[in-house]
Amino acid sequence: MDTKYHHPLKQLSPADFAIIMATGIVSIAAHNANYVLIAKSLFYLNNLLYGIVWLLTLLKLFFYPRQLWADLYSHTSGLSFLSLVAATNVLAVQYILFYQNYQVAVVLWVVAIVWWVLLTYLIFAIFTTKEKKPDLAHGLNGTWLLAIVATQSVAVLTTFIMPYFSTSIHTELSFFAMSMWLWGGMQYIWMMTLIFWRYNFVHMGPDELTPPYWINMGAMAISTLSGSLLIEHSPEAAVLQSLLPFLKGFTVFFWASATWWIPLLILLGIWRHFIKHYPVRYTPLFWGLVFPLGMYAVATDQLNHAMQFNFLEPFVQIATYAALISWLVTFYGLTHQVIRWLRYR
Repeated sequence: MDTKYHHPLKQLSPADFAIIMATGIVSIAAHNANYVLIAKSLFYLNNLLYGIVWLLTLLKLFFYPRQLWADLYSHTSGLSFLSLVAATNVLAVQYILFYQNYQVAVVLWVVAIVWWVLLTYLIFAIFTTKEKKPDLAHGLNGTWLLAIVATQSVAVLTTFIMPYFSTSIHTELSFFAMSMWLWGGMQYIWMMTLIFWRYNFVHMGPDELTPPYWINMGAMAISTLSGSLLIEHSPEAAVLQSLLPFLKGFTVFFWASATWWIPLLILLGIWRHFIKHYPVRYTPLFWGLVFPLGMYAVATDQLNHAMQFNFLEPFVQIATYAALISWLVTFYGLTHQVIRWLRYR
């Protein structure tokens, strides 16, 4: 089956679900900014993209199972599979925001939790038991932080679907969401310690500073979002109300950490493309840049509502425009690549 036609399928990246993550969160940011037409158009597009990426993934599993297993087994790409979890949860939130369709959202929530459990424990078990492991410089990259994004996305969706369930189990759902939020924060501390050490003590060329390193910021942004939602739901659950000062303090802590990353990531991007002249070519990894920008806009807006920090509104507006522009540029790159492949295949 290794024909020219099937070659792009063989090279399909597990990170391709990031296009759903990015499109979904930019749609939500547009919804919050009252850009109704843009928001709903991206919602319909996201449903189509979700189906397409799932279909391509299943085709790869059928035609190239060894390659799919190799991707899962690899330190550099294994955790990219968790983009499936985050993509599913983001799409579910869209269903709630735009159409109050809790039935579809709950089904997607269950699917996401099942995949989160299976993939999280399978991937880390594989990495732990591998006989040959890469060193830190060759095995660690920004996609590792998708483990945090996937975990926090479960916490976010859990808070969104609470109105669908009886108030008698809101305490249990709140505790589950808070536990996922805390676990995501702990994961970030573990992984960011390694990434920050690599940044400062291991040589990194311009080819290594890939767009997914923006998830350094995006993981903290989605942690801010889930914390803000927990704060807003605290009146409904005593377990959250009793920890409200803790929730507020750590949520602001997460937002401050996300914000700190932005100037540094911009500087590194300038160094990569303008000083080292690394070419800008479309790869699916660029969706790993779009998603954090959209998430920062949505998270800051939610923090603004939860804590009444009205002075954050300019941050929301700038991040929303940046997310929309980056989505348009990246989607153009994807479209151009598909057209070229169709023309020359």
